[in-house]
Amino acid sequence: VQLQASGGGLVQAGGSLRLSCAISGRTANIHTMGWFRQAPGKERESVATINWSGGSTYYADSVKGRFTISRDNAKTTVILQMNSLKPEDTAVYYCAARRRFSAGFGYWGQGTQVTVSS
Repeated sequence: VQLQASGGGLVQAGGSLRLSCAISGRTANIHTMGWFRQAPGKERESVATINWSGGSTYYADSVKGRFTISRDNAKTTVILQMNSLKPEDTAVYYCAARRRFSAGFGYWGQGTQVTVSS
């Protein structure tokens, strides 16, 4: 599975960004897709996940009501729509895939920088 993230950038507080993750390779056994982020000096944290077959979603409390994770019908792209961005959302954002019967997310994209200015 190969993942290619894009869509990061610089935005003012209150603004919006849309991150995309293109998925290729052996995708048939993907169970969950997720977006994670890591801010300088902090540990990586889960932002949002989506069950690849059923579409159920999970959000970190810090982004609930502001971020939306979705997938396209062809299941080749996972999107993270980020609204009402705050300076504390500044981080490198990564998309990741977890395959069925795997304990964790074993496939990672290269990361895309999101910077929110106050």
